Amino acid sequence: MNTEFKEEQKPGKKILPRIIIGTVVLIGLLYLAKEVWYAFHHEETDNAQVEMRLVPILSRVSGYVDKIYVDDYSNVTRGQLLMVVDSSELVLQLKEMQADFNQSLSDIENAKASLTSAEATLAFARGNLEVIRMKQAKNTSDLARDNKLYAGNAITKRQLDDSQSNADVTAKQLEASQMDVKVAETKLEVLRSLVNKAQSQADIKQARIDQQKLKLTYCRIYAIADGKLGKRNVDEGQFIQSGAPLFTIVNNQSQWVVANFKENQLKNIHVGQLVQIRIDGFSSIDVQGKVISMSEATGARFSLLPPDNATGNFVKVTQRVPVRIEIIDAAKYKDILRAGISVIVSVPI
Repeated sequence: MNTEFKEEQKPGKKILPRIIIGTVVLIGLLYLAKEVWYAFHHEETDNAQVEMRLVPILSRVSGYVDKIYVDDYSNVTRGQLLMVVDSSELVLQLKEMQADFNQSLSDIENAKASLTSAEATLAFARGNLEVIRMKQAKNTSDLARDNKLYAGNAITKRQLDDSQSNADVTAKQLEASQMDVKVAETKLEVLRSLVNKAQSQADIKQARIDQQKLKLTYCRIYAIADGKLGKRNVDEGQFIQSGAPLFTIVNNQSQWVVANFKENQLKNIHVGQLVQIRIDGFSSIDVQGKVISMSEATGARFSLLPPDNATGNFVKVTQRVPVRIEIIDAAKYKDILRAGISVIVSVPI
């Protein structure tokens, strides 16, 4: 009886593996069909990464670092004080410049005083010239009258000679007075130019003072954007040069994706199209995006040595074109998105 029961179970044992194999094959076919359908209705690339604005913080003055108030990967806000550069030498230079500027102000006052004196001298010379002109006019008139009187034997020869002498003297005095006026006018112009020169020098020194004060403000280095610091490149006591990079702020307020699609995929991609983004580190999270723009050149065109037949470095390969994708509701994913992390971008077609 046991033998009959075992014989009855044998057909069941043969059917079960077939059912399992059939189920696995069916699931595989369904998965394959899904993948094929997906491939025909989506353009996808895993050559994509998250991008953010990287804001460099540079030194605008040279000097020794006095104090640093932040550390690696610290959160910062716009206007936050990051570090201070020792300003002792700049302060001393500013005092020297201010003293030099004060000396320039004294030079201006001296030049103005000389100018005022020259103006008075010129006014006196012009007044004296007018007096001599009036004397000359009188002596010339007297000489003409005496000539008539002498012709009529009304005066003596000596009286006529006296009139002639007076006319000659006033003529010479008029020439000398006119020369005095010209000299005074020339001196006045020279002194005016000296006043202008002194004023210009004072303006230059004032501009240098303003520039030095501006340099002093550069000794206090502030964050120019909200975000998170990268690795800092400076320590307290270190000497830094003007223009040296000190920090980099990752501005996490602006996030987007750059996807490098193959050139034969672009025919199905256009601006404004919605896309699906999968983050490698968070594959269970689906992020939505939108195509904002596409590059006018392939990525290879921006390389140090772009491919070019004329130079013999051309190998025909499928090129990739950068496509910029806006992340919809990026603020929701602020805590998981990092600049440079890899993502997979899929564009429904």
